[in-house]
Amino acid sequence: MSGADRPIPVTVLTGFLGSGKTTVLNRLLRRPSLAGAAVIINEFGAIGLDHLLIEASEEQFTLLDNGCVCCTVRGDLVATLKALDQRSRAGEVPELTHVIIETTGLADPAPILHTLMAEPELAGRYVIAGVVTTVDAVNGLMTLDRHAEAAKQVAVADQLLVTKTDLVSAEALSELQRRLKALAPTARQSLAHDGEADFDILDSQHLGAAGDLDRIAAWLEMAEPDCGPDCAHDHAHHNGHAHHGIQSYSFVIDEPVEWAAFARWLDYVAALKGEDLLRLKGLVHVTEQPERPLVLHGVQHVFHPPVRLDAWPSADRRTRLVFIVRDIPRETIARTLTKFAAIDAASIRAPDRTAA
Repeated sequence: MSGADRPIPVTVLTGFLGSGKTTVLNRLLRRPSLAGAAVIINEFGAIGLDHLLIEASEEQFTLLDNGCVCCTVRGDLVATLKALDQRSRAGEVPELTHVIIETTGLADPAPILHTLMAEPELAGRYVIAGVVTTVDAVNGLMTLDRHAEAAKQVAVADQLLVTKTDLVSAEALSELQRRLKALAPTARQSLAHDGEADFDILDSQHLGAAGDLDRIAAWLEMAEPDCGPDCAHDHAHHNGHAHHGIQSYSFVIDEPVEWAAFARWLDYVAALKGEDLLRLKGLVHVTEQPERPLVLHGVQHVFHPPVRLDAWPSADRRTRLVFIVRDIPRETIARTLTKFAAIDAASIRAPDRTAA
């Protein structure tokens, strides 16, 4: 596939107000690996200011203001991405290698992901590379307690970047990281010191997009809770109201599944529970092609077309599903799997730490 036809990865950079997104973005844009990246900044309000702080060339930079990219200007986002692609193909700007969308601090990133997954004019040209969420180490715990938007930004993340770590104690940082792990068990956590991040944004590739077995295996390991022998693997509220109803849990299904029935279950969940199904990731053992598992990736009502891997990433060939939800009981998911996906209830269980 030529460079002009290769799908362009899109990274969504989000995080609550004051969490350091702009500082991190400036540092990232200095890296040679992002020389061909375009930046889309969304600001809420008629007059945007953050874009004045971004050290990027005019060709690299696009501002969407006077509304949240996640609601009132989604049409503008589609038009902007189409125009970027057209200008790149026409040679008016350097070849487009990556797009970074920085959202306003109050944004829900899910609608952006919906747009990239479901908009036909974008789906063939752009691919979701991941959601990177910045979290302020100083105010992070309080922010998660008080603001549902912040908790959701963390819950849908693929990569969590904890900023301002030099301003807190090791104990406070550890407590925040435990809270983040409970909200987003499959997200990788990295630390930023004075805006310098110890990760490459290009590593945040969509799960299964390139059949990267090592990446899939690492993701499955992160999906396994590690909270002691008495843990029920249901990471719910850290303290009463702190997670705003957001919880995560995992399922292992021992027997292969019939894809037609499983797909019917996915449609059911998306239709009836999609608003509260913040994120679903899975590796599915289907009876039709047992040697080639399917990778699932869903955000609320929208599921990315399943990606079929060339091989299993490990000796463990069981179906594994990870849910991040808001106010959906674990028992509801288990019951619908049995009813609509025709899966024996006895084969649906929580993961363990001893599987090969």
